Amino acid sequence: MIALSLAEIASVTGGQTHDIPDPSVQVTGQVVRDSREVEPGSLFVAFAGERVDGHDFAADVVAAGAAAVLGTRPVGVPAIVVDDVQKALGALARHVVERLGATLVALTGSAGKTSTKDLIAQVLRSKAPTVFTPGSLNNEIGLPLTALSATEETRFLVLEMGARGIGHIRYLAGLTPPRIGLVLNVGSAHIGEFGGREQIAQAKGELVESLPPAEEGGVAVLNADDPLVRAMAPRTKARVILFGESDEADVRAENVRLTGSGQPAFRLHTPSGCSEVTMRLYGEHHVSNALAAAAVAHELGLSADEIATALSEAGTLSRWRMEVTERPDGVTIVNDAYNANPESMRAALRALAAMGKGRRTWAVLGPMAELGDEALAEHDAVGRLAVRLNVSKLVAVGGREASWLQLGAYNEGSWGEESVHVSDAQSAVDLLRSQLRPGDVVLVKASRSVGLERVAQALVEGAEGEVAVR
Repeated sequence: MIALSLAEIASVTGGQTHDIPDPSVQVTGQVVRDSREVEPGSLFVAFAGERVDGHDFAADVVAAGAAAVLGTRPVGVPAIVVDDVQKALGALARHVVERLGATLVALTGSAGKTSTKDLIAQVLRSKAPTVFTPGSLNNEIGLPLTALSATEETRFLVLEMGARGIGHIRYLAGLTPPRIGLVLNVGSAHIGEFGGREQIAQAKGELVESLPPAEEGGVAVLNADDPLVRAMAPRTKARVILFGESDEADVRAENVRLTGSGQPAFRLHTPSGCSEVTMRLYGEHHVSNALAAAAVAHELGLSADEIATALSEAGTLSRWRMEVTERPDGVTIVNDAYNANPESMRAALRALAAMGKGRRTWAVLGPMAELGDEALAEHDAVGRLAVRLNVSKLVAVGGREASWLQLGAYNEGSWGEESVHVSDAQSAVDLLRSQLRPGDVVLVKASRSVGLERVAQALVEGAEGEVAVR
């Protein structure tokens, strides 16, 4: 974080100092909520959770070098006491980003947020110091912590914004007001909570509503290929640019194809020129993500050649997102188990089919959460798609939703040994260990709550022990 005195932090957050001999002492380290991440000069943010109360670690973090604790009660060591830690953290983030000379880029969408954020970060940091959301820390706590990790040298701040209801993105954009706002897509993620795609579009569009007007540099980057996203254009006063494969897109792809190993290649068109891209990532769905990143980078002054070079060199920064491991025996494990929704499931299955040409393919799939009344139909559709793509083996892992996956495959014509339903992760590992052959390609994917990444990890490590199953 940029250096701030404890007195200034107390003023910004509306807090009171306690047990602080010298309020001019500065916080020069990271702002953290995990006591294990404390370093000299840190500010430790004490959240009181259901199982762990951060205030209980106050003495330990100060002994480890923290300058102070931000909490809701005195703790016997230097502390700034506030009424609401989350609000105080947000106020501190807003204060810091207002002092930064950085350009703030925010993005949201139903699928692909983290992968696209990682691409944007890798392209922009080829030009200047860039700070970006680690993993998927895109909520009211993770977002301000990311913003607070920026320094005076930071020129680009790339922030992923998630939403589980109307008003969430408006709140996040208020903490860290972006100049450039990107909306990727409107899909089925969390549709059970929102109630429908129109409500999801309403929530995602809060980002473009929060942008400054065009004359103040505001830019809304919208997906020309998604009608619900494209319809957000009238909701913003910012300048609108479109990305996609549509001929009307300002930044678009032509001659999209997949390499023999399933990696996308295309000709990138931008208003300033064209260049060829061949990505290291797997799956055609990354073309849209790459175009979104290219549109942002173009707005920030990168040439088509610079963008294409950076996109071609970009890798996977966040764990368990199309994470490809080649085993010594020739088996390929694709760990895409961080999360799942109908759109990302379809994209991953198509990537598996492309990667597995001439090889035997396995789709180890678990439930997709938060689909509400759409759950049965969506799981059935994914099972059917696996058959249509000629996936060799479908392993549906879990309870009722997994049985719907297998039912879809069965109804599509998978009547023999092409699909199987197992109850848990250990059963899936046992099955795969007994049947995998050199050259096989295995995709593992499910909603995060299922924890199916442990199947992929067990297969990669070749561990003989059991998998810990929640």
